[in-house]
Amino acid sequence: MAPHNKKLTLRTCLSAHVLHDGLVDMLYALLPLLREALGLSYVEVGLIRSAHKAATTVFQIPVGMLSERISPRLLLSFGTALAGAAFLFLSFASEYTPVLAFIFLAGCGAAFQHPLSSSIISKTFPGEGQRSALGMYNAFGDIGKFIFLGLTILATAVFGFSWQTPAFGFGVIAIFIAFTTFIFFKIANTGGPPAALNKKTNNGKPSSWGIRNKRGFITLSIITALDNSTRNGFLTFVAFLMIEKSVTTEWAASAVLITLLGGMCGKYFVGLLAEKIGVARTIALTEIATSFLIICVVFTSNVYAYFFLPILGIFLNGTSSAIYGTVPDLIDPERHSRAYGLIYTLGSLCGLVAPLIYGYLSDASNISATMLTMAALLLFTVPLCKIIAVSLNEKFL
Repeated sequence: MAPHNKKLTLRTCLSAHVLHDGLVDMLYALLPLLREALGLSYVEVGLIRSAHKAATTVFQIPVGMLSERISPRLLLSFGTALAGAAFLFLSFASEYTPVLAFIFLAGCGAAFQHPLSSSIISKTFPGEGQRSALGMYNAFGDIGKFIFLGLTILATAVFGFSWQTPAFGFGVIAIFIAFTTFIFFKIANTGGPPAALNKKTNNGKPSSWGIRNKRGFITLSIITALDNSTRNGFLTFVAFLMIEKSVTTEWAASAVLITLLGGMCGKYFVGLLAEKIGVARTIALTEIATSFLIICVVFTSNVYAYFFLPILGIFLNGTSSAIYGTVPDLIDPERHSRAYGLIYTLGSLCGLVAPLIYGYLSDASNISATMLTMAALLLFTVPLCKIIAVSLNEKFL
């Protein structure tokens, strides 16, 4: 592929990631407003977040498999348009049930983005530079989160618009980007109809998922699940933690925004760090740092908690670059789409369950106890990193 086509492909994937992650994480700003407007419990708040994750969980693997038969650029454009339409409809909802339904529909559209874009990038940048390209792709997701979340807070907290206004505006933008995504991929000659798959492995046996190292891939999946549970749980409820620290409802979501500010830097930085010191060491270090910093946020006042949040964001969001950048090392190239669909689905499944469990825990005790539980569970990833090191022939200690 010509260099300018590679750049156009990467930029198009980056744009798609900015949009989709922005749409997902603007919900963190809407949740406190929805709770106040509709009189919701913490469980109902968690269910809204989980509805999106449920749809994503269900459809990511089918999308990855479908892309082996249907043009990925067509699928990605369709998913983006679907997410945009869902947010347009969401802006007209005024009751809990339709809000839940349209959030679920938005999650269906979001399911197309991660497995397709990640696969397209891994195939566009094979070998050297692949992990950096995927790290950049991962980082741009946080840029989208920061922009969309920031604009949502600005619209609702500063200018006094209702929560429906950003939902409508971003829905329109998503539909526009759906069309441009298809056009740019076609210009770059990327993401077209897939070639016939090689259905045999090197041993001559049928290949289903193309997993080269089952133990390593299963371990990576468990780490993904724990990491996603913590990230989704923390970002869902950190605004409510700040409300307990006497921050106003309108400004509480700024805690998510500040965390994502650190995450923007962290995702790219951690991708580079994994290339320097190895994946296993990187994951272990970032997970330990994340656990420690969550504890710091819980036990400090609101002013000092805000100081810790961007540092926490570096590690909370950055770990995913090391995790997702490792998938191509364990999977045959022609199976990248479905493997990414699988790994993202496993993460989404915990992202689906975690807000509900942590919502129940918060209703039964308090937000602080919930946050400390997250920090403790995250440490279970550290011994698993030894298995990752063996699978990738890396040094761990």
